[in-house]
Amino acid sequence: MAQTPSIVHGREAFARQKWREAYEQLSVADRQSALGPADLERFATAAYLVGEDAHAATIWTRVHHDLIDRGHVERAARWGFWLSLHMLLAGEVAQATGWLARSERVLKDREACVEQGYGLIVSGLLAMGKGDIESAGARFHHAVALAEQFGDPDLLALGLLGRGQSLIRSKKSAEGVARLDEAMVAVAAREVSPMLTGIVYCAVILTCQSVFDLRRAREWTRQLDAWCASQPDLVPYRGQCLVHRSEILQLDGDWEGALAEAMKARDHLAGRSEAVVGRACYQQGELHRLRGEFAQADEMYREAGRYGCEPQPGMSLLRLAEGKPIAAAALIRSVADSASAVSSRVKLLGPYVEILIATGDLGTARAAADELSRIAAGIDAPSLLATSTQATGAVLLAEGKMKASLALLREAWAIWQELETPYESARVRALIGQVCHRLEDRETARMHLEAARAVFEQLGAAPDLAELERLTATGGACPFGALTHREREVLSLVASGETNRQIAAALGISEHTVARHLSNIFDKLGASSRTAASAFAHKHKLV
Repeated sequence: MAQTPSIVHGREAFARQKWREAYEQLSVADRQSALGPADLERFATAAYLVGEDAHAATIWTRVHHDLIDRGHVERAARWGFWLSLHMLLAGEVAQATGWLARSERVLKDREACVEQGYGLIVSGLLAMGKGDIESAGARFHHAVALAEQFGDPDLLALGLLGRGQSLIRSKKSAEGVARLDEAMVAVAAREVSPMLTGIVYCAVILTCQSVFDLRRAREWTRQLDAWCASQPDLVPYRGQCLVHRSEILQLDGDWEGALAEAMKARDHLAGRSEAVVGRACYQQGELHRLRGEFAQADEMYREAGRYGCEPQPGMSLLRLAEGKPIAAAALIRSVADSASAVSSRVKLLGPYVEILIATGDLGTARAAADELSRIAAGIDAPSLLATSTQATGAVLLAEGKMKASLALLREAWAIWQELETPYESARVRALIGQVCHRLEDRETARMHLEAARAVFEQLGAAPDLAELERLTATGGACPFGALTHREREVLSLVASGETNRQIAAALGISEHTVARHLSNIFDKLGASSRTAASAFAHKHKLV
């Protein structure tokens, strides 16, 4: 066909990776006269990269049929497999399976070719989705072999990605992560086509986060940012990647940027994927909660629930921040009791411990912290180790075991510092400050509390600032903060003049238990008598 100005300009824009310009110019050219297969491929790729997914799928379908008509069967099968992959990533499994079967039939009885490798990728993903990890791994391994045989970098990247994911699902994380790194070397070197680059980036980031590999997730996210920045009109993220990028920015301490990304995710994904929109709403709720914007947080958590996303543990932590620990415990306990998957329990256990401590249920808090420690021991992930160590340290603080608590909290602090997570580091330092104050190391306590305050102020962490002010209102980490909910109830009744027998009857516990609570209260407050403890209760308006 004649090379019209629009075709020439569209090809030039495509070569310069000016995707929007290429899409618009090729759109004009196609309206003037139907494009040939090569230009249709460019047209479809540009459409996909600027977010015109439905139009891209339509053009790929045209390419497939056009190539079949021209006798280019293998090339036609390649785009059939790509359509299958595209449909699968969009959650349209029936269409994905249909295109896979059609393309496999087109290649039936033909000699080995690189296009067969793309079919293995799709069938491997389908197998993995059904839980057949062994079959999926074998298919990805075969795809890698075909990619190496025919020198196809796109297929090699996809094969390594799939192989890495299947190995991780088989609990061979170290070997699996090595395959992911190998895939990313080719992507970072720009050996992979732009259309697949974003997909591989996002898939690797999601996989790294699934195994709590914060360092790799952060590193690849930054490289993805740089890649997208070099192509301003690119629609850089799709699906869950938008949400996970917000989570990475949150960990980095860029809460403004994280909130902007979460809001962008909601807008971008509207009408596409309810499940991922729910995740975006949840992430937005998390950021509002951390900033003390409780009404907005509550609205976003509820909206997440309407989209089918579990609003826990965020909703429970919101109730805790609102000063409603009993309500918080009731909310999270029902979810924690029913969660069986390790990935789900890991996300719940840290907040569960924090909430249980606030209600005074130290026995259950200890059990939850111990479970989290056992999980962390079986997974080589520093962020998970820091979370579990911090949880156990917080339980020991609540139990009044200061020296043991301090050792673990310092360990957690060191890990969070190494991971460069300012908010998590500050939260641990606030706990360390409380422990040091209880150990009468006032200078060290002040150093940690002031450092924590500076970070909270910089981030805009209003609830943490308010709690810190409450703790330091009496000249250091207020010992009242170390009392459990039950101990506060006992202290309130003591201050009202009740005897141990009367307190036992009022709370439905034994006199022996009342005496044990009083012993703990005296120890935590540094009080030597009921009179001193009562004076403290009146000062802090417990009665």
